[in-house]
Amino acid sequence: MNRNKRIVLWPAIVVAILWLVGCHRQVKTATETALNRKADKLAQKYIIIDTHQDVPWRIGKKYEDISKRTPTGDFDYPRARQGRLDAVFMVAYVSPEYEEKGGARAFADEAIDMVEGWARDWPDKFVLARSPEEVKEQFGRDRVSLIIAIENGAPVEGDLANLKHFHDRGVRYITLVHSKSNHICDSSFDEERKWHGLSPFGEKVVREMNRLGMIVDVSHASDEAFYRIMEISKAPVVATHSSCRHFTPGWERNMDDKMIKLLAKKGGVIQINFGSMFVSKKVNRRYSERKKDLAERIKADNLQGSEKEAYIKEYVQANPIGDADISDVVANIDHVVKLVGIDYVGLGSDFDGVGGALPTGLKDVSCYPNLIYELLNKGYTQADIEKICSGNFLRVWSNVQKIGVDLRSASKAD
Repeated sequence: MNRNKRIVLWPAIVVAILWLVGCHRQVKTATETALNRKADKLAQKYIIIDTHQDVPWRIGKKYEDISKRTPTGDFDYPRARQGRLDAVFMVAYVSPEYEEKGGARAFADEAIDMVEGWARDWPDKFVLARSPEEVKEQFGRDRVSLIIAIENGAPVEGDLANLKHFHDRGVRYITLVHSKSNHICDSSFDEERKWHGLSPFGEKVVREMNRLGMIVDVSHASDEAFYRIMEISKAPVVATHSSCRHFTPGWERNMDDKMIKLLAKKGGVIQINFGSMFVSKKVNRRYSERKKDLAERIKADNLQGSEKEAYIKEYVQANPIGDADISDVVANIDHVVKLVGIDYVGLGSDFDGVGGALPTGLKDVSCYPNLIYELLNKGYTQADIEKICSGNFLRVWSNVQKIGVDLRSASKAD
């Protein structure tokens, strides 16, 4: 080949290479577009249920009209429908301080009143649901089903009759404890472990919740409390907003592999928390360091009440811990699936409960299709995704209710 021919051919070769590269990009873009469309279709096709959102706490502190798009927070109706969210457990969070000063039941009742008010004030947007059947019945009607839960067992106030009171009001799970140990069990966040698991009254609480068909939530409970609950519960239990300790070594708030295996063996489910500190080792380390430093500063300056709250807000804003990525959430789901199978994992975001410390790609309730996209990209099937989005949790909830019916029937027969 002479020099002139080589000169003529080189531009053609370059054009061919550029065409191939361009085609590759087009194929990649087309694949991503197709996967996005598929993710959105699946988000519409299957029920999406989120088992833990702290919206009542957020609105209780600063009112916003959640029937419209709000400038702050992680949840409102427009974004929920954009994200294809069908049902959500609205959590009546009760601060541990009520355990000591009293008024826990009244505070929980006020939060429940708030959620009921949303369904009453905006019946075209929200509807109360008390069972899996009611959630399924509302699916596809463009309304978000609101199921009520209580976070922290303080409102039980040492009286089992309060469990029936709350069940009658529509409460379908109770997180037994929060950041401080209470009269029911020890907290994973509290250094004081006065019960070394469950209190004697706490054991009665678990049994009565079983009888009522109310889900026992083990999130926030200490490891000892978890294992005792697993020993005595006659129904499956749920971790409504926890992730895998595999990714946050030494952090008791998440569940280790042994616990996840036992939870699955007993027919329960772990609902993955989206919080950045829950799903990323790096962010969790920063979070723990910040929390320790903040506690020392508050103690040194003897900060109390509103002064303490203002300082915490200022300190947190000045010391960001960074964000995890949506891939970290998928990694936690993946870990559970590899450990115990596809039937024991779901979604419990903790939206409006982690101070905005949420992963890139999962910043609010509009983002569930993003998660489905990532799951599809990882090779999860449509059947897998249906189970993760709602099927696994709805199965467990139905089983808990059935066992409750059986236990009540047995007690009547006796």
